[in-house]
Amino acid sequence: MTYEIVGTPLPVVTCTLQDGEKMITESGAMCWMSPNMQMETSTNGGIGKAFGRMFSGESMFQNIYTARGGQGIIAFASSFPGSIIPFQISPGNSIVVQKRGFLAAEVGVELSIFFQKRLGAGFFGGEGFIMQKLSGNGMAFAEIDGSVVEYTLQPGQQIIVDTGYLAAMTETCQISIQSISGVKNVLFGGEGFFNTVVTGPGKVYLQSMPVNQLAHAVAAYIPSGN
Repeated sequence: MTYEIVGTPLPVVTCTLQDGEKMITESGAMCWMSPNMQMETSTNGGIGKAFGRMFSGESMFQNIYTARGGQGIIAFASSFPGSIIPFQISPGNSIVVQKRGFLAAEVGVELSIFFQKRLGAGFFGGEGFIMQKLSGNGMAFAEIDGSVVEYTLQPGQQIIVDTGYLAAMTETCQISIQSISGVKNVLFGGEGFFNTVVTGPGKVYLQSMPVNQLAHAVAAYIPSGN
């Protein structure tokens, strides 16, 4: 499989598959394909994994596309303004991405739910920080809100991120929650109650415009009805 990512601010990744090669994606991500691409809808791993994907913000079902009778092409589009980031997944090189961040992947890549339990008792209902884990073997593509900024953290090195700006990280990183100190800072600082602390070693992928921030910015210019 080869690929090309084109377009801004709503990018598309076009994948070229050889005969018999397969891609998996969430429902609705495919935007065009050659006539010899065959689609099959599946739970892709059983009902347990399907429910896990549902809790991580994805559909219970996935579409599997296979090139039949020769080379085929298939394209997957971003659902909001941002970037499409490729990740080469391999054993020991898993990636954790934000909820609803998965776009498409080769069939050797497995999508599962990822819980980060170190966020403090009672936070997120005591269930941990729910993200998506991409493991296995193959190329995967994730959607990023806005532009992406990458940092490589050394062991024990940290970066503090405003909640919502963490798009992805290697599985070797750890995340925790840090409350913002000071009553005035909390009430008037405009940054909410918590920040996310990412600790290395590993790579961190930050996004410049989380979709909820974009919605908030646009809403300010929409007249309210009377």
